[in-house]
Amino acid sequence: MSLFNLGDKAYVMLADGRIFEGYSFGAKGTSFGEIVFATGMTGYEETLSDPSYYGQIVTQTFPLIGNYGVNDHDYESDTSVVSGYIVREWCNTPSNFRSEGNIDEFLKKHGIVGIHSIDTRCLTRIIREHGVMNGVITTENVYEKKDEFLKTINSFSIKDAVKSVTTKEIKKYKAEPEDPDAPVYDVVLYDFGYKFNIRRELCKRGCNVTVVPASTAAEEVKAMNPDGIMLSNGPGDPSENTEIIAELKKLTEYKIPTFGICLGHQLMALANGAKTEKLKYGHRGANQPVIDINHDMTFVTSQNHGYAVINDSVPAEVGEVSHKNANDGTCEGVRYKNFPCFTVQFHPEACGGPQDTAYLFEEFIDLIKKNKEDK
Repeated sequence: MSLFNLGDKAYVMLADGRIFEGYSFGAKGTSFGEIVFATGMTGYEETLSDPSYYGQIVTQTFPLIGNYGVNDHDYESDTSVVSGYIVREWCNTPSNFRSEGNIDEFLKKHGIVGIHSIDTRCLTRIIREHGVMNGVITTENVYEKKDEFLKTINSFSIKDAVKSVTTKEIKKYKAEPEDPDAPVYDVVLYDFGYKFNIRRELCKRGCNVTVVPASTAAEEVKAMNPDGIMLSNGPGDPSENTEIIAELKKLTEYKIPTFGICLGHQLMALANGAKTEKLKYGHRGANQPVIDINHDMTFVTSQNHGYAVINDSVPAEVGEVSHKNANDGTCEGVRYKNFPCFTVQFHPEACGGPQDTAYLFEEFIDLIKKNKEDK
């Protein structure tokens, strides 16, 4: 790519028929999805490899993407499941000692259609004003296929998201404690589309981690005799996972210390009688302020979700809201009263984003310790 050769034409069309013209990078083709925006200034590798973006066409609001290249050590999963990638400008000459390639090569490797040189500020404002909407990203002539594309756009919905990204088999990882004298615990990590750094944060705190498929029965987890359970992030509408919710309800009866993140937070809330709702345009980026009600402190957090637990739907006898979003007041955390569990909507494991709330992993370890001492 150069100033005089921007590449082949590419297009983005929204559900309302508006069309953005730009230039192609990454894979050629046509892809439909839910168009969302992410506000992080860095962390595009982590964004592209985050399973929570399944079925979504991601718009980066920061105007220059790719300047430090890509390397597989920064990926948050083994692949990329985004449906498309939209940027204002991409850097084809990255400069970083860790770089192993550029973002164009990454998109081609994973079959992701990308577009650059469109007005991403305008697109973001449309989504903010009208809410998340479906769309198409294509290297075909969108004007010739407008009616056909609009029909597909309007019928598109994200289905079976968790089933599409969860592991198919149980995987085990040994503890790698930073403190060699730290006790070792056994933690089961439910994979709803987990980010690798959740596992890393547990391992470095002395946890042997067993990653299990999202469909794993509560009885099977109990038979593993874990010291704690981690419920991961993941994509899609939480309420469609009725079988998983039923198993989590059974898990609460076993009183095993549990920590939930993002989708895991939503699923546990649903399992305990709360309700969720779809947000207008969601929270996606590394700069979302969250108020920790118990500590009376505000933290900057990394987030990626389009649904939220409804604050007043959490039964008072079951739990209480522990964190709130400082921007819109939505629920960002719940602490449960009927069993040792707490969950948060944001991502304390970060990657990318601030590590201000990594203390929650320490709280999880403390919860495990206390539970073992009380037995």
